[in-house]
Amino acid sequence: MKSFGLQKLSEFRIKNLLMPLLGIMVFLFVWQVGAERIDTSLGKFPGPVAVYEQWQSLLSDHQREREKEVSFYQRQDERNADRLAKDPNYVVKIREYTGKPTFFDQIFTSLYTVLAGFGLATLIAIPLGILVGLNSMVYSALNPVIQIFKPVSPLAWLPLVTMVVSASYVSADPMFSKSFLTSMFTVTMCCMWPTLINTAVGVASIEQDLLNVSKVLRLNWFTHVMKIVIPSAMPMMFTGLRLSLGIAWMVLIAAEMLAQNPGLGKFVWDEFQNGSSDSLGRIMLAVLMIGFIGFLLDRVMLFAQRYFSWDKTQILR
Repeated sequence: MKSFGLQKLSEFRIKNLLMPLLGIMVFLFVWQVGAERIDTSLGKFPGPVAVYEQWQSLLSDHQREREKEVSFYQRQDERNADRLAKDPNYVVKIREYTGKPTFFDQIFTSLYTVLAGFGLATLIAIPLGILVGLNSMVYSALNPVIQIFKPVSPLAWLPLVTMVVSASYVSADPMFSKSFLTSMFTVTMCCMWPTLINTAVGVASIEQDLLNVSKVLRLNWFTHVMKIVIPSAMPMMFTGLRLSLGIAWMVLIAAEMLAQNPGLGKFVWDEFQNGSSDSLGRIMLAVLMIGFIGFLLDRVMLFAQRYFSWDKTQILR
């Protein structure tokens, strides 16, 4: 029994630790060897060492920018305190720091935007998917619309969304910037379809025995949806959510690059336009960061699926 446990532990270490590490090492080796053989107009293609150096440089830039921000607010507080000491009736004015956003600020902006767009898409797609899956008439009415808009590229949606937001969102003191709304709605328009379709398929595929149980218990419509429909459709629903989140992240980067909205996409485009000796390394670092964040978002969604799924024995990857 003990030897069996040790064998399982050894297999776990090989599968989950050694093999991923081996895959990363092979990738880094191939990357380094290939980079040394590629010459561009800006010099050698950046290898792992060059990218790591740019990481250190961008981290230092971020730290310096945060120090400037702290100093700015300290000086502002001191000036306001002096004016209040001289004139107790002075109305204190607080000005926001307007320094250049750093690489890490751009990461936060992209994450905030993609989660907002994905959240809005989820709020639309899941209820609509349940309705489509439960009612064949609604399915017949909406299916042509879904099939027409599903393959539309974000590059086609972006100009339309930009014009609509610019025309309809007019405010002297806006709560959100137009660039944020443009990126968010573009993400929503492009990523909602996998969740909608998979939810509808999951709802329409509920076993007849479960439907019979609902009829025998005479469950009302809302209870039927909450107790029977949603738990049964959960695996398909989360498959759609994971696909939608991946699409949302890809769409956002493209939208930021094309519209020059704040975020990682704009960072990549600015570095490409900059054309300095550090640009290639920074672009490659951004590419790796985009992929790594996409991986983390998928893992978070997988964890949520494991938590909410009623079938804990289901193998999820």
